[in-house]
Amino acid sequence: MKPWRGIAGRLLLAPAAWLVLGGAAPLWTAADVDQRLLAAHNAERIRLGIPPLRWSDKLARQSLEWARQLALIDGLEHSDTADYADPTDGEEGENLWRGTKGYYTPEQMVNLWVDERKIFVNAPFPRNSTTGQWRDVGHYTQLVWRSTTEVGCAIASSEADEVLVCRYLEGGNVIGEKPY
Repeated sequence: MKPWRGIAGRLLLAPAAWLVLGGAAPLWTAADVDQRLLAAHNAERIRLGIPPLRWSDKLARQSLEWARQLALIDGLEHSDTADYADPTDGEEGENLWRGTKGYYTPEQMVNLWVDERKIFVNAPFPRNSTTGQWRDVGHYTQLVWRSTTEVGCAIASSEADEVLVCRYLEGGNVIGEKPY
C-alpha cells in the first residue's frame, strides 16, 4: 500500500479535535494535537502577514462529529450542516483530508493543504489557481482567508485511514473576494 493512499482532494472547511478508533498508534497525542494543528495553520498565515487564527472548541466539537461520520465511509464529502451549523455565528468553512492511518503527523496533514500554494494566485475567488480550477487551491484559500478568525479541527480513524476535519469561522472562498 502506498503511504499517500486515500488522500482526498475535495474541498471542505472545518475545525480540529481527535478520536482514535483503533489500529496503528498515531503520531500525535490527545494532549497536543489541537495546538499542533493550530500552529500548522498559523505558520502559513504568519508567513503571509495575516493575523493568526484562534482555536475554537465549539468548531472542534462540530468537526469531531463529522470526522467520526466520515471515518465510517470510504471517501470524503462535505457536511450539509457546515455552512449553517449555528446561524448566529455566520457561515463556516470546512477543509477535509484523509490519509493512511499512522503515517501522517498533524503538521503534515495541514501542510498538504498548504502545498496547494504552489499553484495559487491571489486573485478574486474563484480565479485563484494557475490550473484554472479553484478546487485545486480551495483548501489553501480557506486556510489563508483574511477574514477567517477561528478554526477547530478533529481527527477520527477508521481501520485503515485517518480523517481530519477543520472548520473555520468565518468561512472563506467567497466569490469576487481576494483571500488576502
